[in-house]
Amino acid sequence: MSVKVNDLRSAIELLKGIPGQLVETDVEVEPLAELSGVYRHVGAGGTVMRPTKEGPAMIFNNVKGHPGASVIIGLLASRTRVGYLLDCDPKRLGFLLKDAVNAPIAPVVTDEPAPCQEVVYKADDPDFDIRKLIPAPTNTEEDAGPYITMGMCYATDPENGEKDITIHRLCLQSKDEISMYFVPGARHLTVFREKAEKAGKPLPISISIGVDPAIEIAVCFEPPTTPLGYNELGCAGALRGEPVKLAQCLTIDEQCIANAEYVIEGELLPDVRVREDQNTDSGKAMPEFPGYTGGAQAALPVIKVKAVTTRKNPIMQTVIGPSEEHVSMAGIPTEASILTMVERALPGKVQNVYAASPGGGKYMAVIQFKKEIPSDEGRQRQAALLAFSAFPELKHVWLVDEDVDLFDIKDVIWAMNTRFQADIDVVTIPGVRCHPLDPSNDPTCDPSIRDHGIACKTIFDCTVPFDQKHRFQRSKFKDVDPTHWTEV
Repeated sequence: MSVKVNDLRSAIELLKGIPGQLVETDVEVEPLAELSGVYRHVGAGGTVMRPTKEGPAMIFNNVKGHPGASVIIGLLASRTRVGYLLDCDPKRLGFLLKDAVNAPIAPVVTDEPAPCQEVVYKADDPDFDIRKLIPAPTNTEEDAGPYITMGMCYATDPENGEKDITIHRLCLQSKDEISMYFVPGARHLTVFREKAEKAGKPLPISISIGVDPAIEIAVCFEPPTTPLGYNELGCAGALRGEPVKLAQCLTIDEQCIANAEYVIEGELLPDVRVREDQNTDSGKAMPEFPGYTGGAQAALPVIKVKAVTTRKNPIMQTVIGPSEEHVSMAGIPTEASILTMVERALPGKVQNVYAASPGGGKYMAVIQFKKEIPSDEGRQRQAALLAFSAFPELKHVWLVDEDVDLFDIKDVIWAMNTRFQADIDVVTIPGVRCHPLDPSNDPTCDPSIRDHGIACKTIFDCTVPFDQKHRFQRSKFKDVDPTHWTEV
């Protein structure tokens, strides 16, 4: 049965028809640490502490303290599953995103009743409490509090009206307050918030949870591919061939995603800050994509919630911070960004790019480069330098030849063991700003590092020199159809 995916529910319907892609349970689960603890073994993967594995998405239909609500986790925690959801060969997803980001279809505001507003809770209602309305889990017992990890945060530049949407770390702090973490220098909403705060005004913001997976992938693009003023919802529209539908919020001057499962309407307050772990004193925030739990921030901006709207029987969507789901969301746009940048400078040379799982989709890229003529020698390293420009948070680049399966890290390491000499094939670029969540990018690890977040970017050139390619031919096995002998 063919299913057109345009929201979370149609995505779930599609996966139900594909063996091994979705499991459900009606057994009660505690959202605080237990839910993520279960999924760690079912399908988290990524940089999650072992034992873990890549597996199906999972729906919990009986969440303690939240009758009538379900929680889905791991929707995008498999590149194969993302391929199903975006109707694309998993190995070509980077190319799909590259084409979409360069041919956006702008979102539209619908006049039709919005599914996300079927049920309305306003902050001035008796007993209003976002912690009871939203089944936000914690990943671990050390977390600062319940986190919204898949919230599409949408706001408007108060000076020029430009829109932007991104995913942020959002901790439920009280019945109507949420702290919001901004990675330094990495998000357009930072600019919007700072402009509003300078003017002494709150910034209206909507948080849409449980949406079309195309939106969740598209919003993870970053500069320079999507510069200030680029609305990533246009990329999501291009992926589906039709505009994303927005709805006007009920209590703030902003829009939200019309078919979301949950929408939080609120305002970022000017000059108000809160300690992230004020309710737990744990000193920890939540597990982040590198596989470590981030430290709680001492002073974060605050969203004052005005309303929560939902669909009937809403489905909460969440993610384990270091899981393979982050690799899909961050990594595939990273691949598209690198492909776009390198193709402009070196057309036809890069065969594919993989923002590999060990780097959480951000720190590590494998570039498959084809040397066709003698003057191609050295251009593979130029491609790596362009990759660092295309995605500034990238830390390591592996270069491999066209006969290496870049999606198989064992094959990449084989190339490193047989085609790489560290004294001549390592290229280091020290003192470059990278990502603050890498704990090794800190002066405490090396006094030569001048500030936290500065890294040594490195190229590992595992390609064969062009004039030596005849010496590095892989053994040629007979290509046969094994089904004559076995179904395995």
